[in-house]
Amino acid sequence: MSNESYTLFSGGAQGAEAQFGKLAEYYGLGEVNYTFEGHRIERERGVRVLTTEELTKKDVSLTYVSKLLNRRFTNAEKMRKVLQTVMHQIESGDQIFVVGTIQEDGTVKGGTGWGAEFAKICNKDLFVFGQVKDGWFKWEKGQWVDVEAPVITSTHFTGTGTRFLEDNGKKALEELFARSFK
Repeated sequence: MSNESYTLFSGGAQGAEAQFGKLAEYYGLGEVNYTFEGHRIERERGVRVLTTEELTKKDVSLTYVSKLLNRRFTNAEKMRKVLQTVMHQIESGDQIFVVGTIQEDGTVKGGTGWGAEFAKICNKDLFVFGQVKDGWFKWEKGQWVDVEAPVITSTHFTGTGTRFLEDNGKKALEELFARSFK
C-alpha cells in the first residue's frame, strides 16, 4: 500500500503531536489535526477546526475524567474542548500511538492520559512510548506489556502525546515511521 493511503489523526500541538505531523509530512502521509476556534497549535497542515456542535457531541464530564485519571483539571472550558478534540482524534484512528509517561496507576500523565484512557475504553490498538522508561508498551488484557518495535499497519492511525518531547521520544517516533514507511 502506498504512503498516500495512510492518514495521521492528531491535534498539531507542540511536542509529540507536532513531531508526528512533521514525520507524516516527510513520509507523504495524509494529516488531519483537530482543533477548535481560538486554540493555538503548531501544525498548519491538515487543520480541521471542529464546530461547537461537533465538540458538544464529544462532551465528557470533567469529574469523570478527573476520577479516572486521578487528577484535577483547572481551566474547565478550555480543558473540556481539548478533551473533546482528543476524543475526535482517538475515534478517527484504528491504531493509537502516544508519547508520554506511564504512571504507577497505569494511566498516562497529563492531558495525554485522557487519549490513552479513551483508547482503552474504545478497545483501540494502543501503544505508548514511555519516555522515562525509554521503551514502547502496548495495552493488552488490562495491563501494559513491553513491545520491541511497533509498526503502523492501519491506514487510519492517531498520534498524540506530551508537549514535552524528549530526545528519546523524538528518536522513537523517527524509528517508528522509518520501520512503517520505507
